[in-house]
Amino acid sequence: MQSAMTLSFSQTSSFTRPNHVLGSTASVFSTPKNLRFCGLRREAFGFSPSNQLSFRSNQIRTQSSGLQVSASASSNGNGNGAPPKSFDYDLIIIGAGVGGHGAALHAVEKGLKTAIIEGDVVGGTCVNRGCVPSKALLAVSGRMRELQNEHHMKSFGLQVSAAGYDRQGVADHANNLATKIRNNLTNSMKALGVDILTGFGSVLGPQKVKYGKDNIITAKNIIIATGSVPFVPKGIEVDGKTVITSDHALKLESVPDWIAIVGSGYIGLEFSDVYTALGSEVTFIEALDQLMPGFDPEISKLAQRVLINPRKIDYHTGVFASKITPAKDGKPVLIELTDAKTKEPKDTLEVDAALIATGRAPFTNGLGLENVNVVTQRGFIPVDERMRVIDGNGTLVPNLYCIGDANGKLMLAHAASAQGISVVEQVSGRDHVLNHLSIPAACFTHPEISMVGLTEPQAKEKGEKEGFKVSVAKTSFKANTKALAENEGEGIAKMIYRPDNGEILGVHIFGLHAADLIHEASNAIALGTRIQDIKLAVHAHPTLSEVLDELFKAAKVEGHASTGQEMQR
Repeated sequence: MQSAMTLSFSQTSSFTRPNHVLGSTASVFSTPKNLRFCGLRREAFGFSPSNQLSFRSNQIRTQSSGLQVSASASSNGNGNGAPPKSFDYDLIIIGAGVGGHGAALHAVEKGLKTAIIEGDVVGGTCVNRGCVPSKALLAVSGRMRELQNEHHMKSFGLQVSAAGYDRQGVADHANNLATKIRNNLTNSMKALGVDILTGFGSVLGPQKVKYGKDNIITAKNIIIATGSVPFVPKGIEVDGKTVITSDHALKLESVPDWIAIVGSGYIGLEFSDVYTALGSEVTFIEALDQLMPGFDPEISKLAQRVLINPRKIDYHTGVFASKITPAKDGKPVLIELTDAKTKEPKDTLEVDAALIATGRAPFTNGLGLENVNVVTQRGFIPVDERMRVIDGNGTLVPNLYCIGDANGKLMLAHAASAQGISVVEQVSGRDHVLNHLSIPAACFTHPEISMVGLTEPQAKEKGEKEGFKVSVAKTSFKANTKALAENEGEGIAKMIYRPDNGEILGVHIFGLHAADLIHEASNAIALGTRIQDIKLAVHAHPTLSEVLDELFKAAKVEGHASTGQEMQR
């Protein structure tokens, strides 16, 4: 599951990829060869940093930083509005989720004295209530789905007796994984010398932060990385038992016979995969006229045929849940449906449970933003293309940045980490702008869905505005040897591109291991690699990567491949 979803006040969990490109400095970064992308760093999975790295980081810190470290906060300026004269840290990060963690580790690599403040638990939403535990549940659902598919198993010549599961064992698997990753994140930061400060953090004034009850510290630069929380529309009463959010669902305290899922975006789709594999019947409630809004329409159509129609799933589209009442006194969960266009009452559902998967809202309340004259927009902190915070007058707030879900640019865990790394590059003296159109996204259903860049409608709209033609290339998993060996030939890969110059505008994949395959395309977009060059790359046979190999080769581009000398120039 994605760690964060687009906030939706129309009660749909649609994911909208941004249409913006690089800002006014695009010409400076026309060949972005040094873009770095990161979700959970390798240290999160138990790889301890070497003593040599720790020593080197500390050595760099003492040599490169000319900042004075104050003995106490009392010496750092008078009043909230006065910038301090000396600093406790080079960098303070408010929020220890994936974004804050990625920024902290990169800051240490750059020799910055760094502190990270966490008011809840290290790891944030992704590790504790999102990406990590959801993948544990989806791993279970994938195996259950395969074991229950008698025809599939017989095609391999395998015979399997009736599959079953232990609910508590499944829940423990998800919880134990989250605990392990959280501990590894904490240990990795401690080992590198990041100070982990416990308490709710807020901006007290320029370059000044308060955390806990009355602790005040200062820093040359501050990053806000507070993430998001599940968005619950008005009229919906969440009791945590029968009407739940994704936070509750990941604990898997029960597997209801019939559950309604409000929203058919990433979160809703992934939980439908889990619940149906474990025996539940699912009803989707989607405010828009079609399921899976935000995905490329062609991908949505195929995914619905594979992920929804054959399973115990029905759906209501063009309606929203205007009121949901939890089950009590022997009565079921009551859902009142309202027509999304006419706003007239349409139907009433009685189910065993309801999961609210209507997206996520930024967690920005109580951050002291008023102390630096920052006004949120629908809860999001406004930033420019360098993640610099913009105040209520439209001017930049010096030395203050915001990354991840709190700024709303792209609500994905790995996007937050990439933004954090970009900020650290900037405060270390190297200007850096992140190309958000190169950041991939994935939905971990069975099979998976992944994407990067623009959808076909978005690309055609852009082409019409800017005066260029858009073409589409497609390949099928049914023509891939490795997919056929796995008896998993259902799926397609689709590329939207410019035939005049070979620029990749977007790639969308539905099929086996789609989430892993997308990165070749995302890296090509990030590095500015053209189709006529990448189609000459060699892919091992037989592998799933050949799905993309065939996709690139299927494109009809007018330009020729670059020669080695041209590439060097």
